[in-house]
This record gives sequence, structure tokens and C-alpha cells, in this order.
Amino acid sequence: MTEPESNPLVCPACAFPMPDTATFCPGCGSPMQPPTRFKDKVGLITENVAGALAYLTFIPAIFFLLRPPYNRNPFVRFHSVQSLMLWLACAAIAAALRLAGLLIVLIPTLGPLLITLLYGIAALASVVLWAVLVAKAFQGEALQLPLLGDLADRYADPL
Repeated sequence: MTEPESNPLVCPACAFPMPDTATFCPGCGSPMQPPTRFKDKVGLITENVAGALAYLTFIPAIFFLLRPPYNRNPFVRFHSVQSLMLWLACAAIAAALRLAGLLIVLIPTLGPLLITLLYGIAALASVVLWAVLVAKAFQGEALQLPLLGDLADRYADPL
């Protein structure tokens, strides 16, 4: 007696065959399960809008962490905590760049150019990261940053 032939799992984007336990396609890298989208209403606004607002400055993030019903929503808490941690990390990186800049500026002719380039790259990277986080939160996705995302996930557990 022969075993029935099983239908192999294939990627919907590129039709690459893969094992049943795959979460990402080895051929194109697309996720096999659609991301969880959050769009329920919490308070006066939806979860995705509150998550995006948490990244505007640290003030909405603190507001959402202190004010019910926002502080009971895991999605809003995650983005608020990650936003606060990102603000702290950016402040620490800015202080480190400032200290490094004081030393690099001593290099004749090349020092001021390197400082300008370093500050420009850091500013551009922070703006791009901020825009991506706001967009992902507005789409209802919880994008976890390396290191900060794991900590935010741990501290964002409901009270």
C-alpha cells in the first residue's frame, strides 16, 4: 500500500517549495503568516492611531502609559514603551557622538568634515527609523527594534 502524496507547502509570492514549519520563504523572504493587524478602538481613537501617536514625542507615550484605557491595551503600551526607550537610546547616542565629536574636531582639516558627516548620517538614520516606526504602528503592526523591542515587549505586559 502506498502512502498518499502530500501537497508540499509553497510560497504564495514566489511558489518556492518549503517545509511545513517555515515562517518565512527561503526563496524570497516573505512571511508565511499575515502579520497581526490591530485596529480596535481604545478610548477615543483606534489602537493603530494611538500606537503611531506614541512616537511623535515622549509626551504622548507617557500619557498613554499613565491614562486608562490606553495603559491597559498591550499594543498601545508596547509602542509607548518602545518609544520611550528609543528616545533614551537616541539621547545616549547623541551624547556619545557629541563627546566623540570633541575629539574628532581636533584633527586638522578633516575633523570638521568628519563631524558634519557623522552628525548628518545619525540625524538621517534617526528620522528614517522614526518614520518607519510611525508607519508600521499606523498600519497596526508591532515592529520590534533589535534590543529595544524585546525590552519593550517585556515591560509592556498589561498591569
